[in-house]
Amino acid sequence: MTDEWTAGVVTDAGGDDPPTVEGWRPVSVPGHPAAVADADGPIAYRTTVPDPRDEASERALLEVRGAYGRAEIWVNGTRLGTQNVPFVPARLEFEPRPENELLVVCEPPDSFAGIHATDAVPDRFDTPGIRWGVAVESRPRTFLRAFEARPRLGPVSAGDASEGAASAANVAPDGAGAAIDVTLEVDAGAAVDDAVTLSLRPEGFRGGAAMERVPVRAEAGERTTVSRTLTIREPSLWWPREYGPQDRYTVRAKLEGDTLERTVGLRRVERDGDGLLVNGRRVRARGFTRLPGGDPRADVDRAVDANATLLRARGHVPPRSFYEACDEAGVLVWQDLPACGADLPVERGTELATALAETYGGHPSLAMYGVQDWPADPYAEPLGEGLLAKLAVRYRAWRASADREPADEIAENLPDELPAVSVAGPPGTDPDAAHLFPGWRYLAAADIDWLLETYPSLGEAVGRFGAGSLATDEADPAEVAGLEPSLLAGGADAADSQREQARILKTVAETLRRRECGVLAASTLRDPGPGGGMGVHTVDGDPKRAAEGIAQSYEPIQAVLDGPPTPGTAGITLCNDSHEAVEATVGWRAGEETAATTVDVDPLETTSAGTARIPPDADRVDLEVAVDGRTVRNRYYL
Repeated sequence: MTDEWTAGVVTDAGGDDPPTVEGWRPVSVPGHPAAVADADGPIAYRTTVPDPRDEASERALLEVRGAYGRAEIWVNGTRLGTQNVPFVPARLEFEPRPENELLVVCEPPDSFAGIHATDAVPDRFDTPGIRWGVAVESRPRTFLRAFEARPRLGPVSAGDASEGAASAANVAPDGAGAAIDVTLEVDAGAAVDDAVTLSLRPEGFRGGAAMERVPVRAEAGERTTVSRTLTIREPSLWWPREYGPQDRYTVRAKLEGDTLERTVGLRRVERDGDGLLVNGRRVRARGFTRLPGGDPRADVDRAVDANATLLRARGHVPPRSFYEACDEAGVLVWQDLPACGADLPVERGTELATALAETYGGHPSLAMYGVQDWPADPYAEPLGEGLLAKLAVRYRAWRASADREPADEIAENLPDELPAVSVAGPPGTDPDAAHLFPGWRYLAAADIDWLLETYPSLGEAVGRFGAGSLATDEADPAEVAGLEPSLLAGGADAADSQREQARILKTVAETLRRRECGVLAASTLRDPGPGGGMGVHTVDGDPKRAAEGIAQSYEPIQAVLDGPPTPGTAGITLCNDSHEAVEATVGWRAGEETAATTVDVDPLETTSAGTARIPPDADRVDLEVAVDGRTVRNRYYL
């Protein structure tokens, strides 16, 4: 695909003719082109592509991926079609010439712009454009136009024929079987009287494979749909990292010379007041929110390095490569609809929710849906610390209100095999998942205990918490997306702001773990733009000071202080997010003082590990946990 693109503002839609454009400027695709970032209205993107066909192919297919808003697609002056759902690729056939002019006209969305239309990301993110790219490929005369593989756990009837074996150590509970529902759309350029070969093979484990042939008959020019259910009597399950293997199955379809495949996983996810159940077993989901932009696979690697088991795609839908990386790494995905505004047209929301489930439902990492990231914030004007600030927090929460009805109605239309969070928001909005920012917008970080005692339901699932910081001293805080300049510690000093960010994140994260919060996501994994933000990494992926601190706080078995480190006596709690009972030696050092004790902690529980004596002249406190032949460390600076 060519890299030579130009873009321009549309001045006349043109009707049946290509639109009129006011000047063409060089741009990069995919991305958020700065050359047209200030445009108000539709933007046209233009390039030329060669004829993709070779001697073995007869047809040309164009795929547009991730167009923001509504996209209208033209080739050689002919309108081919539209893309109405950004995360569902538009796949369109065209009659190629040796050189072909491609025109993609992107319009701003009428609703469901998501995080792109908020101040959490730079303004250029709201520029209509092609986010993920364009591909042109050659296809044979008869080819597989669409291919879906939808896994489901459940009983297998005696008459089911297909079967794949599984690892005995990781089979579904209670002898339940599983099925993969396969649907194919065959585009017959010539008459077909043949069979599609379907094969099933395990990925990541040893197990039996399966193969069968499904008859296909179609007249020339027809499109026909073929369906088949592949059953697995002893399915091998996919688990989040730390809790089991990431076993998956690849389903391959072949018709004549054309082949497509999908890799899926088998798991069941439920939610109750204590968090998530995966395959019937309790898990602790701890991680980060993720904003659009950057390399999705690199972001997943950063999350794994920080001991995360969860990523929340806040207010946007990432590309398939993000899900593939989460499947492989065992990272659970909390997937939001692009809904960060107050206006939620239910019909459009239901359309997007249905498309989301159909597009990404086969990925085992998809664990829960989010509908609305509540836009109204009763704490938009920051509060300080102390008793009066606590009274102000309660008053603002009492005054706040939220119209949940549209979000609840959309959530009801999501598939019931996965849990859904209708509303995620701050105290006072009756959220299903809370946004908590003590130490940043209101109160002190240590007041997270008071906040959760005052509003216990807020601690069941936390969709955002944290603080912002600068990436460099040269950054202007007023120009950094998602940052509150007035709240920065140390003014415009990057080191001071990063030190304070790390302290706040560590305090809140460890308090949530002590209180056995089932789902928690720090805000956010990576800054959305240069200069800084709420991320623990810069926009380029370089770690800030908070990256190491939160990685320590997220260790699956970790000792934490019961509050901020100050001279005197501090309690120590041992947190165990694993499924195994643990006997661990917990040691501490503060200045010249040191001690150790051995404690037992049950699976998914916490227990007291004694106290540390912090002398007045100590500059830091070090905790160590010796367990299963390894040592886990945690560090606090006074």
